[in-house]
Amino acid sequence: MQRIRLRYTKRGPMRFTSHRDFARAVERAIHRAGIPIAFSQGFTPHPKISFASAAPTGVASEAEYLEIGLRERVDPADLAKALDASLSPGLDVIEAVEAVAPGSLADRITASSWRIELPGVSDEQLAAAVAAFVAQSEVLVERLTKQGRRTFDTRDAVASIAAVSSQSSPPDVVGAAPCAILDLVVRQVTPSVRPDDVLSGLRVVADLEPSAPHSLKSARATRLAQGTLTPQGEIVDPLDVDRDPVAIGER
Repeated sequence: MQRIRLRYTKRGPMRFTSHRDFARAVERAIHRAGIPIAFSQGFTPHPKISFASAAPTGVASEAEYLEIGLRERVDPADLAKALDASLSPGLDVIEAVEAVAPGSLADRITASSWRIELPGVSDEQLAAAVAAFVAQSEVLVERLTKQGRRTFDTRDAVASIAAVSSQSSPPDVVGAAPCAILDLVVRQVTPSVRPDDVLSGLRVVADLEPSAPHSLKSARATRLAQGTLTPQGEIVDPLDVDRDPVAIGER
């Protein structure tokens, strides 16, 4: 069985697609594209499709990953083109590579990079909140999970956090609302820490609240990258080892 690993995006309105709905959309697109997908054995065979660390509903992403198993060999570039043409705009296949290195995609994802736009928050407000957050050894927040309400530490999961240049409206727009931007790298931990959890942490340590009529719920989060976090703070694409396993092994 040939295994193909793909990177895809969730853009625009497609960010509101739930993971379950996206999984169904992928299955339908695979069949429309005529991809020779392999199936599991047993009484209820399922297509061999596995997702790695899917983004939460409502969050955009430039770096989502999945793996499919095929019963016949295909060219990964042809598969990517055919699958992309069968998916809705906003769900875009960026790259496909054959899985040639051992290990799973999930094993190669230890962190993710995010950019969060905060309408109604000024650069100065965000910078002060980030400084207060970084100064803490622990920032506890509470969230309702499938296992009930849980309290966990957001500070420990954050590898880096920074307020960057504002993306407010041009100066000639009267009454333009500020829109601060947060760059964030979060480690994969259990329970998982999401961008909105970090925003809750900023509210805990610095009482960060956008001016009316905005709210933290209006924040726009985009995942920029996923992969292995190096000691230097860089994120290595999980497909790198399949593109050139010899070079990776020599590092």
